[in-house]
Amino acid sequence: MEPELIENGCIGLLGYGEVGRILAEDLRARGIKQLCTYDSKFSQPATAGQALLAHAQQHGVVAVESAAALGAASQFIICAVTADQTVNAAQACAGGIGKGVGFLDFNSASPTSKQQAAKAIEDAGGLYVEGAVMTSVPPYRIRVPLLLGGPAAHRMLPTLLALGFDAKVASETLGVASATKMCRSVMIKGLEALVIESFTAARAYGVEDQVLASLAETFPSIDWQQQGSYFFQRVIEHGRRRAEEMREVAATISEIGLEPAMASGTVVRQAWIADQAEQGIFGARSDAAFARSTDWRTEADRLLNDIAKKPPGGVHEV
Repeated sequence: MEPELIENGCIGLLGYGEVGRILAEDLRARGIKQLCTYDSKFSQPATAGQALLAHAQQHGVVAVESAAALGAASQFIICAVTADQTVNAAQACAGGIGKGVGFLDFNSASPTSKQQAAKAIEDAGGLYVEGAVMTSVPPYRIRVPLLLGGPAAHRMLPTLLALGFDAKVASETLGVASATKMCRSVMIKGLEALVIESFTAARAYGVEDQVLASLAETFPSIDWQQQGSYFFQRVIEHGRRRAEEMREVAATISEIGLEPAMASGTVVRQAWIADQAEQGIFGARSDAAFARSTDWRTEADRLLNDIAKKPPGGVHEV
């Protein structure tokens, strides 16, 4: 698709979570006048759904009633949903998507999931391209490094560059870009889980200063105090989404016949933190200070205080 096509139709945001809202703000700042969105939370009366709708209204983004309606209203669609909804979202959107409409799959999903999503879009006449986001979105926003994959990747690239994305084509073979993302996540999401487990245990034993000093000696280029605090922040805020992504990572690794021991362990740790967040261990999610502590010790202490309340005997899930 050519860049000028986006001037004659709505750009659709399928999923209006953190990434969808960031893209909405940045696309609007770049002069895109027609933006529309659909998120399953819109139909929920909960505060979270109302907050999403309020953000959309504030930034001039039209909320539609379904994924199929978004497909029908859009000339170009960016899908940013949770990893486990990758295929479902594509299938739902395909119910209304027009012929030749571009569909950028921004989700952290396995090559197999991307292939299934692609089939749904392409069978409906759309142009599917997988997008592998190669680092955390918030610091970079729309300029986050993005790998594209699939037969339509080169065709979609000019459109994405015109919109302000930092995109490049990884392969015309579908699945290569997502495999790159999945293998990277073993390290990145796994490191988050390792830091939370290591630092929390070190805090419990009173040896955190020694551990940090040893890490600094071994990896002098990393500020472990700052990095640890950032990891705690991100997992507390987005642990559920990270756990879902890591399930896709585990599936990716399993498909080559390798036991995903590290990926599976990361799922457990990320999901556990998400559980604690939902139970209010880290405070109210609506609080502006939620997941914003600049000292990881504050959050580790909250975990340890909660663990101390559990009945004695045995090892607590960790």
